[in-house]
Amino acid sequence: MTFWSKKVVLLLLLIAAGLTAGLLAVDRYVQKRGAAYMVAQGSCPNLQAAVVLGAYASPDGWLCPMLADRVTTAVELYKDKRVQKIIMSGDHGRTDYDEVNQMRRYAEKLGVPPEDIFMDHAGFSTFDSLYRARQVFLVDSAVVVTQSYHLPRAVYAARALGIEAGGVSADRQLYAGAWFYSLREIPARLKIFAQIHLLHAKPRFLGEVIPVSGDGRQTMDGL
Repeated sequence: MTFWSKKVVLLLLLIAAGLTAGLLAVDRYVQKRGAAYMVAQGSCPNLQAAVVLGAYASPDGWLCPMLADRVTTAVELYKDKRVQKIIMSGDHGRTDYDEVNQMRRYAEKLGVPPEDIFMDHAGFSTFDSLYRARQVFLVDSAVVVTQSYHLPRAVYAARALGIEAGGVSADRQLYAGAWFYSLREIPARLKIFAQIHLLHAKPRFLGEVIPVSGDGRQTMDGL
């Protein structure tokens, strides 16, 4: 290897090391800032709404364990009068797949009246869900409800997008594949930081404003 070849290799290694250090710093920043606003369920202040982030729901009404625990936790916050409304935000982008109506039905069975359940049918990602919570549902203050591995990113995004937000963990059991979800959060945190601060991204859909202070039945499109 020639002298100049060695110089080029060294320069490339230094650039790679710098980029890696920068990405790790951003990841740590998002994680730390979001985690600072996580609270125990019993210590959650009175807020406008709980935002429940979606996950897999089958057409027959079965919610995956993570999602069932998220909805259950939000319902408990509602019954404890810590939130006035619940926003079920998930994927309803196809006629044959519908997370949000399944989430709503589950909450109704647990005793939440339909007028206090709002459905965000275009919550295709954490970013979309929280952007729409602020811009479509006009949420000022909220508690984000999801599993602890997911909360720092979600709470960070909510606050960066203008919501006075905290987070309550929906961890109620051990979950299969938890290690994978935790590992996946690293690129996900980097992505959401870039979406908010570098790309100034928009969600896939916005639509008409539906204030969360109103009646959740406005968002219903299923039985």
